[in-house]
Amino acid sequence: MLVRLGNARVMIDCGADWLDHQKRVNPTAIVITHAHADHAAGLAKGAACPVHATEETWALLQRYPVPHRKHICHREPFSIDTVSFEAFPVEHSLLAPAVGYRVTSGRVAFFYVPDLASIRERHEALSGVALYIGDGATVVRSMVRRRDHSEIGHAPIAKQLRWCQEEGVARAIFTHCGSEIVRSDARVVGARVRKLGHEHGVDARVADDGLTLTLDHGIAIS
Repeated sequence: MLVRLGNARVMIDCGADWLDHQKRVNPTAIVITHAHADHAAGLAKGAACPVHATEETWALLQRYPVPHRKHICHREPFSIDTVSFEAFPVEHSLLAPAVGYRVTSGRVAFFYVPDLASIRERHEALSGVALYIGDGATVVRSMVRRRDHSEIGHAPIAKQLRWCQEEGVARAIFTHCGSEIVRSDARVVGARVRKLGHEHGVDARVADDGLTLTLDHGIAIS
């Protein structure tokens, strides 16, 4: 995902598909959610811009030749140009600890988390956000399991919509879609997600290729 505002072009995650294509995006910074290959392997040949990630993630990416490493901490906001990012720990993987980002510019905020089973501090993460961009692995089938007293895997869209309803988030988009969605008829799946959203009072949709959104304060997401 690319966040654009003013001179900032911030890429959130850089998966293996981007290994030889970073220049197409020309980011001014990259922010990583976790170290799984589909989120970070695009850094295997390095990056020309600063890259922000948690200590846990850098420990797993230490072999990557990234010269401008920025270490971030949970719940400590940092700024890139005029955009603020705050990392919230989420349950997803024991081997590759993950975060979601609350992204703020002025009075406008959205929350981005491509992979998760649950959000540890959900109210603090979602309170007052204009948009939730979440995990599209499945629609209603849970892929969450428990291991060592932690939840791992992927929460279904239906559960994430319930979180949005409980926290007063009016709009949600689901990305990083799993095979259940990718292999299905896009119109059927889209209608199903919109219906689930309507049942929870949330304007919900599945992201499609080329989707670009502009929020208040001029912040663009693509």
